[in-house]
Amino acid sequence: MIRLSVNVNKVATLRNSRGGDEPRVLDAVTVCLRAGVHGITVHPRADQRHIKPDDVDDIVAALEGQRPTVEFNIEGDPRPDLIDLVRRVRPDQCTLVPVVPGEITSQAGWSAGPDTARLPAIVDDLKSRGVRISVFVDPTPEAIRLAASLGADRVELYTEPYARAFERGSAAAQASFATYSAAAELAHQLGLGINAGHDLNLDNLPIFRELPYLDEVSIGHAIMSRALFVGLDTVVREYLAVLSGGRPV
Repeated sequence: MIRLSVNVNKVATLRNSRGGDEPRVLDAVTVCLRAGVHGITVHPRADQRHIKPDDVDDIVAALEGQRPTVEFNIEGDPRPDLIDLVRRVRPDQCTLVPVVPGEITSQAGWSAGPDTARLPAIVDDLKSRGVRISVFVDPTPEAIRLAASLGADRVELYTEPYARAFERGSAAAQASFATYSAAAELAHQLGLGINAGHDLNLDNLPIFRELPYLDEVSIGHAIMSRALFVGLDTVVREYLAVLSGGRPV
């Protein structure tokens, strides 16, 4: 079974654009849980433009008694305040993501260099606290081997390149998917679990769900965008159906 973790960042983005409490992030979490989602993801950025520490605490409280059946995933760059937050709330999974200052959203996975030198100690520390570690990577052999060398439990494959290839047509989509399949095979050989996320949607997911050894997809923007028109409960159920082998509506 491929698990679906819904990223609720965009609910907080809309709330913060006006101030106050509406729409409530916890209301979105509740709808997702009732629809049968397998996980909730948040990405607390340093500028707090969407998810804030109080949101994290509220979600932890809302998931009490439901974890680990429903997993809580915190993703972000390994800056001190983010790591302190992860240490304090101990999510089921922490996805370490490189961040470029000023970026709107993630642009690439980790690559070997000075920025990754401190990751092994962070990975060891968080794993010792019972947190599963996933590392956000491009679908290349070098990136997969880097994640294994860091001591990660899983990789999260950065799927925007696949999404752009899908838009160019079937041949490009299949060629891109082959690259991701090779990366997944290598990750599995190295003992890594496999997550995926970024620009996956109802159109391109029927191909990508066939990825070997795929454990989990994390989807936020596409779900929240469609939810504006058909409702969040409906959208979550659509994605769960596709991940179970069905077809998009």
